Amino acid sequence: MPWTRAAALTDEHRTRLIAAGVDADVLATTALRRVTAPLPEWWHEQGNALYLGDDVDPVDLPRKLIDTMTLYPFSDVLLVVASPCNNMASLLLGGDGATVFLGPESAFTATDLYCGAHSTVVLNGDTTATRCAIIDARNGGTIVAEWGQLWAANVYVATDDMHRLEDRETGARLNPYGAHIRLGRHVWLGREAIVTGHCDIGEGAVVGTRAMVRGQKVPPHTAVAGCPARVIREGVAWSGEDTP
Repeated sequence: MPWTRAAALTDEHRTRLIAAGVDADVLATTALRRVTAPLPEWWHEQGNALYLGDDVDPVDLPRKLIDTMTLYPFSDVLLVVASPCNNMASLLLGGDGATVFLGPESAFTATDLYCGAHSTVVLNGDTTATRCAIIDARNGGTIVAEWGQLWAANVYVATDDMHRLEDRETGARLNPYGAHIRLGRHVWLGREAIVTGHCDIGEGAVVGTRAMVRGQKVPPHTAVAGCPARVIREGVAWSGEDTP
């Protein structure tokens, strides 16, 4: 059964998306319609909203993704899909108040995405996750990626470690909890790169293969490598074209 689309994006949801990190210009140029069916009855009763881009064909959002996502009721979820997700492996929402924006001109090959309660995943657009990316925001954490991401295979972007690590004497938590991750425009993550904890990756940066950016700030237009990542080159510019 095809998706039934109705009204355009409401002012309330537009405001919420912009507050979450969606670029206002992206929203202004992306036609979105709210999906009314087929969705479980509780979906609407609990104030959840699913929007599809006008350019997204019904077959581009497989029912199996939604059926898996809605294994148990939650409320006040806002999910916006403006690119095909027919090659996505999983799209899971872990509780009330989750906000997910999958922007236009993007591709998510075998990608696993999880957004927990009161957490945010915003991929503004032109995001290419080549294969098996894992995107995980939880405990009120946020992942916001600006326009023009290139992620090689097996990239891991996560706000948390999902288990508590603490100091035995003080009991203080040592590892990230509900962290905030921002990737600037035109960022290239190499194969098996890890981005976790509170991180800010600057515009035009390159994160090398198997590098770990953890609780760090990567300056714009630099190349970083290693574990933990360190700057190995400044003043870089990268292109999606493989030319001499």
